[in-house]
Amino acid sequence: MTRAVDRTQELAAFLRTRRERLDPDEFGLPARRQARRTPGLRREEVAELAGVSIDYIVRLEQARGLRPSAEVVEALAGALRLSPGERAYLYGLAQQQPRSADKPVAVAAEPLAQLIADLSPLPAMLLNHRYDILAWNREMTRLLVDFETLPPAQRNAMWLCLRHPELQTFYTDRETVVRQGIAHLRAAWATHPDDAELSDLIAEFLAQDEEFARWWAERDVAINGRGLKVLRHPEAGELTVRFEVLAPLENPDQRVLIYRAAGDESRTALTRLFAG
Repeated sequence: MTRAVDRTQELAAFLRTRRERLDPDEFGLPARRQARRTPGLRREEVAELAGVSIDYIVRLEQARGLRPSAEVVEALAGALRLSPGERAYLYGLAQQQPRSADKPVAVAAEPLAQLIADLSPLPAMLLNHRYDILAWNREMTRLLVDFETLPPAQRNAMWLCLRHPELQTFYTDRETVVRQGIAHLRAAWATHPDDAELSDLIAEFLAQDEEFARWWAERDVAINGRGLKVLRHPEAGELTVRFEVLAPLENPDQRVLIYRAAGDESRTALTRLFAG
């Protein structure tokens, strides 16, 4: 029977194995007089690369009850040249949350942009945590608006919902859609405190939209990745779509949003719309 994970012991073993697999010649470290009796980097070399004391590394590898901070975990991940999966594993063992990237993504990852195109005829688009629209397919432009005609600053799902004249009456339950968007932005705001563009976007909405300001003050926090939306399309009429939000493992700060018809009537309406 497999026992529950002993985080302290596993953290110690994981750090040792990652250290021992590294090639010292790849680090440009100063030559040491004493011969290497074990493979990989020495503890003092990892300590130097991570900016911590040798004693701290020794105590970690001996499972002596330390719980490294998020900053130390990040330093160790860099010193040991961990892959994204290994980095996430180390954070999990240390019971810490990884810090969000200092420069939030603003460009679609090429494989995801291609995926969005390949999802046709399902309407799909790629978003970041700010709701910036990074990529889209033809069906999504037919369903919503032609993003190519918009200035880059307006290619934001929340901005479009609040400010674009054609979308003011697009959602039958606009309040729910806006509230869900605000709850998502508040969660993103907390996890990306250094994202000046996100802070500026929220400040703009607070200053220029009374509804946004009122609902923002309620401090709802949620990430809604699945549900239904009833739309009033100027050409297709009223229709219902199911939405699904997917988070790619390789690009965790990007989101794939897919719409599907909910029912035969909506499917027929979308088919006619996309054929035009």
